[in-house]
Amino acid sequence: MVKIVLPTLLTALSLFAISNIDVAKKNDNVMSDFEDSKSKMTMTLINAKGQTKVRQMKSKTLELDGGDKSLMEFLSPADVKGTKFLNYEHAVKDDEQWLYLPALKRVKRISSKNKSGAFMGSEFSYEDISSFNIEKYDYKNDEAKEEQLHGTEIYKVERFPNYKYSGYTKQVSYIDKKSFLTLQVDYYDRKKSLLKSAFFTDYKFIDGVYRTGKIQMKNFSNSKESILTWDEESIKNGLTKKDFHKRVLKR
Repeated sequence: MVKIVLPTLLTALSLFAISNIDVAKKNDNVMSDFEDSKSKMTMTLINAKGQTKVRQMKSKTLELDGGDKSLMEFLSPADVKGTKFLNYEHAVKDDEQWLYLPALKRVKRISSKNKSGAFMGSEFSYEDISSFNIEKYDYKNDEAKEEQLHGTEIYKVERFPNYKYSGYTKQVSYIDKKSFLTLQVDYYDRKKSLLKSAFFTDYKFIDGVYRTGKIQMKNFSNSKESILTWDEESIKNGLTKKDFHKRVLKR
């Protein structure tokens, strides 16, 4: 007689488990294949007293294998008008970043050691502004935790930056189980303490691709906030690498 061994409850549950890296891949897939984008942006800076400063920008991004290219230009107010930020993302090496300062009429390259610094006085660092890339992180091959966030079922995914000069020891992302869109990311500093959290809302579905509508970054160490919103965004505009050459910084 053949003896039939029923799987244990633990084994059965493991069949439905999903790893951190698999959740990250699905999260990346729903935001991919936009080819390129153009948008107007608003950056709102909120200090500890609740006082605000508003900046208007325009941006464009080119989606490429191995790392996107992006260009951001400040339109107002006058003290930042004409400032441009160019980013070349790389999956397996440090990103290349340049800042054009119109008052000095010169281009400043952001060194690898300075990318944890504040971007234009905001609570976003230069590291945060760079495009998200799975290969920049170690996911430890752990199983993603299933939890609830404000009544929404989510995957809680831990990732550890491979970047030598990262300002973070760990990031924890909260991914919607149904849409696989990012809802929140917690950032832990070099002392392994929670430094800040980013909240992602107002997603837009454009030509079959999800695009971020709003990111609110809260810094718990100084009680400041910065908000980025994307408006009038279009994708698949036919942009090329020439649109992101370093020469465009001084134009």
